[in-house]
Amino acid sequence: MKLAEVENRDLSLISELLKIWEASVRITHSFLSEAEIKNIAEYLPHALNSVPHLIAALNMENNPVGFMGIEGRKLEMLFISPEEMGKGIGRQLILWAMENYAVNEVDVNEQNPQARGFYEHMGFHVFARSETDGQGNPYPILHMRYVQDSGRRMIRQANNTQEGI
Repeated sequence: MKLAEVENRDLSLISELLKIWEASVRITHSFLSEAEIKNIAEYLPHALNSVPHLIAALNMENNPVGFMGIEGRKLEMLFISPEEMGKGIGRQLILWAMENYAVNEVDVNEQNPQARGFYEHMGFHVFARSETDGQGNPYPILHMRYVQDSGRRMIRQANNTQEGI
């Protein structure tokens, strides 16, 4: 697995990332209706093109299997292809973000306990809650922050495994 910051956000790559996003959302965001998924998909290309740092996880054939977007010290998005979930790609992405961009915050849909559990495992803890998402929809958001002491071990582990990336 190779992690790479995307420099050329061409239509072909954005299309591939949209497929990963949609497949991932259908598995992890069961609370969204079909209409809501289609609505989000309409503005996602703009989000992918405007996020300051877009990092892709590439397989051996150099095809994207996951991605994340970072703005400042906040993880704005992270999605993994369902076929690749549970293989450590999300962990590699988070550790890379923490190491290279000092990422220490992420927002998670409250109705996505799998994501919350993942981020808690990585050392993030809920520090606030909003009743609605960023678009004003009735989906509570958990605001999570990295607690350095709980994740220090994870960063050391990443340093030991990143040599093969």
